Amino acid sequence: MRIHIETYGCTRNRADAEIMEALLVRAGYELSDPDSADCVIVNTCAVKDPTEKHMRLRIKELLDSGRRVIVTGCLPHVNPSAIDARVSAVLGVKSIDQIVDAVKAAEAGEKFISVEGWRERSIDKLELPRIWKSGVAFVVPIGEGCLNACTYCATRFARGVLKSYKPELIVKWVKEAVAKGYKEIQLSSEDTGCYGFDIGTNLAELLNEITAIDGNFRVRVGMMNPNHVLKFLDELVEAYQDEKIYRFLHLPLQSGDDEILRRMGRTYTVEEFEEIVRVFRRRIPELNLNTDVIVGFPGESEEAFQNTVKVVKRIRPDKINVSRYSPRPGTIAARWKQLPGWKVKERSRYLHRLRLQIAHEINRRYLGRELEVLTHGAGKKGGIEGRTMNYKEIILPDAPIGEFLKVRVEKTSTTYLLGRIAE
Repeated sequence: MRIHIETYGCTRNRADAEIMEALLVRAGYELSDPDSADCVIVNTCAVKDPTEKHMRLRIKELLDSGRRVIVTGCLPHVNPSAIDARVSAVLGVKSIDQIVDAVKAAEAGEKFISVEGWRERSIDKLELPRIWKSGVAFVVPIGEGCLNACTYCATRFARGVLKSYKPELIVKWVKEAVAKGYKEIQLSSEDTGCYGFDIGTNLAELLNEITAIDGNFRVRVGMMNPNHVLKFLDELVEAYQDEKIYRFLHLPLQSGDDEILRRMGRTYTVEEFEEIVRVFRRRIPELNLNTDVIVGFPGESEEAFQNTVKVVKRIRPDKINVSRYSPRPGTIAARWKQLPGWKVKERSRYLHRLRLQIAHEINRRYLGRELEVLTHGAGKKGGIEGRTMNYKEIILPDAPIGEFLKVRVEKTSTTYLLGRIAE
């Protein structure tokens, strides 16, 4: 049987897909492209309502084409009723080690379902094999689950309470990836900021172990929540001083209004968020700050939204991921009175325009400068995509892949830079 894995959502899902691929190859199955596959594994994301709707349509489309379909990822936990009854198998995120059994059941025309609860199964995914694909970047999961209880989030229903992976296993995977020629290590988790809190360590200590590894590579640290960063801020910023760490910080704001943050279940204040940004910017030159904002959360008044706008104008992030609030099944916020759709759209559009304006103003500062860049591969709109040492995206007309190059910035846009190899 020829099998294709179609992955949506976060880098965690990407790593899970590579684990399943390795297990299937070991069992003698052939991996193929989607058009020639007999069975398609849809590794789902269900973080937002529009994403879930896309998952539903894609699963139906594959089933209607006559192929067997196995559903994995977050959707089985968040909204199992959204999964077409015709699928051959359903696996939860902590049951991916059973993918071979699921495929065998699909071959035999039998149904296979293994969707675990929060504490029913506990597997350390770093002890499972991975497919080593060609490329420049390699994802290393450092844990699963989180320590938050946000009133809008359904992902925690899938990933559960924090389970940090052993530092020695993480370091082992990084060493092996670097030895195989990968130049970028992407540390991934639902919340990297709380890594190690359950096993007596923290993210800063892990970063120090990773940067001590020999080799010319860079580390991109995934999203971290402010309430956890506050507990070891100085130690974390010190770890970020190492040249192997991208000067990149993904720190979600979500709202610039303290009352909305309280309703969201975010256990930090706007002032605490801004203090983290101030400390990082003071000690990390040219920090690339990415943040997330949810607009239209239940109870968000016009004043609360304007407070968010004021914070955005003060902190001027390099990038803002603007999300329109959408209620997710089983969450507390889904039971509250929702804002009118037109108002949510209006606020989203306003903030989107503001984020593009700020991003373009920031990017223009790079015009004419020479920067060190790691080239990744073909860009989506042509050329070669690379990343600067603070993880700004840059497009080059041509360049060798997987190399650290000196590049001159010749043009800028709202979302990326354009340049050429410096002579």
